[in-house]
Amino acid sequence: MDNKKVPAKKDFSGDDKLAKKPRRPMKRKVCEFCEKGIAEIDYKDVSKLRKYITEKGKIISARTSGCCAHHQRQLTVAIKRARMVALLPFKGE
Repeated sequence: MDNKKVPAKKDFSGDDKLAKKPRRPMKRKVCEFCEKGIAEIDYKDVSKLRKYITEKGKIISARTSGCCAHHQRQLTVAIKRARMVALLPFKGE
């Protein structure tokens, strides 16, 4: 005789703990540069560029900032140019 114990099968179909709440879709962010009709982003406009940099000096992603892909690329180049000319810090303060 074998006295092996067989584990009971778990049924998760009626478990309320695993049920997720329905999530609302996030509100779509609008590109600030498209809205204002800005064609090119100038690297010398430091006050505008500071909004798109974290405290540590990292460039904020397009998903977070709400910029379109075209302006996000221009923004990245402008921030990098401003860093090279020492208008913006490479590292946070």
